[in-house]
Amino acid sequence: MWLKYLIVFAAACAVDIVPLPLPPAFVVMVFLQIYFNLDVWAVIFVGVSGSILGRYILTLYIPKIADKIFNHAKNEDVQFLGRQLKEKGWKSQVAILTYSLLPLPTTPLFIAGGMAKMKPRFIIPAFVVGKFTSDTVAVFMGKYAAENTASILKGIVSWQTVFGLILGILLVTAFLFIDWRTWLQENKLKLNYKIWK
Repeated sequence: MWLKYLIVFAAACAVDIVPLPLPPAFVVMVFLQIYFNLDVWAVIFVGVSGSILGRYILTLYIPKIADKIFNHAKNEDVQFLGRQLKEKGWKSQVAILTYSLLPLPTTPLFIAGGMAKMKPRFIIPAFVVGKFTSDTVAVFMGKYAAENTASILKGIVSWQTVFGLILGILLVTAFLFIDWRTWLQENKLKLNYKIWK
């Protein structure tokens, strides 16, 4: 039985370690909870733990990838954004918590934090609270929906799932192409498409 929970852990970690807006970890958790008929609370604790590890690893390796993919100016811009977030102190923690509670992909948050070379300890605590809360709600809703299979099959591809995917892609795109230094220092929106090496 523990092997099935290990699969939940590994799957949640895998989807949150990738710097792309993949389906959220709770979708994998719900699927595996239903497929293996696992205890809901155990799935939540194991899955959220895997998700946290995945996001932690993402913040560690994304700066190395960013230095190879993006030009120096873009990396400097994002590091400036990270310094601004650090200076906000508890307000940044509230923003991270709020963002983690929303049904939005957290990939952009961790890409930004990693590229800005923020320490994971700055992002992870608020993320843990938000992730545990939002995933608990999502997994219980998924369990309820599984008991009403007909409605699940109709709602797999819905406007909400398409909207979530598009929004995730737009957030990553905005994060990459907005000149954050200009916006935060001069209150001007400036786009920079020359970010690649």
